[in-house]
Amino acid sequence: MTARRIPEPAHEKRVSPAREKAPAIRWLWQGREIFPAMHEAIAEAARSIRLETYIYTDGKVGRQMLAALTQAARRGVKVQVLVDAIGSWFLPDAFFSPLLAAGGEFRRFNPLHPLRFGVRDHRKLLVCDEAISFLGGFNVADEYAGDGVTAGWCDLGVRIESADLAAKLAASFSELFALAEFHDQAWRQFRAFRRRRTSRGERGSDLLLARPGRGASPFQSALYRQLKRARCVQIVTPYFLPTLRLRRELVRVVRQGGRVQLVLAGKTDVPLSQLAARSLYRRLLKAGIEIYEYQPQILHAKLVRIDDVVFAGSSNFDIRSLNLNYELMFRMDDAATARGAEIIFARLLEHSRKIERHAWRQAQTFWGRWRHRWAHFLLTRIDPFVALFQFRRLRR
Repeated sequence: MTARRIPEPAHEKRVSPAREKAPAIRWLWQGREIFPAMHEAIAEAARSIRLETYIYTDGKVGRQMLAALTQAARRGVKVQVLVDAIGSWFLPDAFFSPLLAAGGEFRRFNPLHPLRFGVRDHRKLLVCDEAISFLGGFNVADEYAGDGVTAGWCDLGVRIESADLAAKLAASFSELFALAEFHDQAWRQFRAFRRRRTSRGERGSDLLLARPGRGASPFQSALYRQLKRARCVQIVTPYFLPTLRLRRELVRVVRQGGRVQLVLAGKTDVPLSQLAARSLYRRLLKAGIEIYEYQPQILHAKLVRIDDVVFAGSSNFDIRSLNLNYELMFRMDDAATARGAEIIFARLLEHSRKIERHAWRQAQTFWGRWRHRWAHFLLTRIDPFVALFQFRRLRR
């Protein structure tokens, strides 16, 4: 596949004296940039390190991260690690023994239980010294190492220098860390969190924290507000199954003369999700929405650009991320950051195949359409039903 040369994204926006509170933002393109930057921040940390991830595996990347965290703990840094129990199902119980011996802390979020297995922590987060934060779609696993084209999954992260943001993320981490094992006190906190689902992420807030429940999450509410006046919408997501309202908002942008482009997964680690997403292609293409599928590697990046506003973080564009998981997204609203996101999107398009409406319609068989519809039914009806049933039982 021939690709034209695309300029490198602006990696960092320096804080001017007139805007001391504006965060310095650096895009991290693929694991080859993400993990070295994280290791550098861990090595420089002097007081605290908080690492939260959905998947952590016992591989080269995981062992290198363990070594860096253990070394930090030995020099007196407070180190806490939180992983999701299902996402990190294959991680050996003794894996973090060196960190624990050095004085660090480790917990699994929501150990497997038949009445609450739908409650998952899908966030990816590293906070060092309550000053530097890392957000994105990356987990700590070997498949995320590489350039996203010749090797490794295609992913994206962002490094943010902001004491205010880091303090908020640290506080949020501490809440989930206390809740993680679902002891009695944490259980009561979980029930209180459920009642306050819509109280976080107020209008004007850049940090959008989502927890399980009904109604629009802070991320969804921010999207609705931004899409009302959107002219250019670019979305990168590996798992695409938005709510009906979000689909209608995207279609409305096109009908009002705007442009909507989606970069979705051509290769996937969750075939059921891909089948469900493809059940929507015909209607979206008919409405004028452009759909592209990323080809070289598995796509795992999460990025939304709406004009000069950019959202990055852990949330996919599907019902589980929007309504059922613990997630976090960060909103950035300056032209320089949006330009960096635009360049990243252009890179992805160079390695993506455009789905043409007529070719797609002609290629669909009865068996293919049947599989798409059943996948859509399972992920939009069965999965939310089971999860929400568990949430209702937890509130009793």
